[in-house]
Amino acid sequence: MFRLLRLVIFTLLAFAAGVMFERNQAAEQCAQGSGEMRRGHCIGASE
Repeated sequence: MFRLLRLVIFTLLAFAAGVMFERNQAAEQCAQGSGEMRRGHCIGASE
C-alpha cells in the first residue's frame, strides 16, 4: 500500500515540477520578446 501511495506522490511532484519548468521557459521567451506575462499569457511581445 505504501509503495502505491509513494508512486502517486512522486508522480504528482514530477508533474508539478514539469508545469513550473514550462511556465518559466514561457516567461523567459516572453521577456526576450519584450513582453509581459499576465495570467499565463504573453502580452505585447514582438515575434
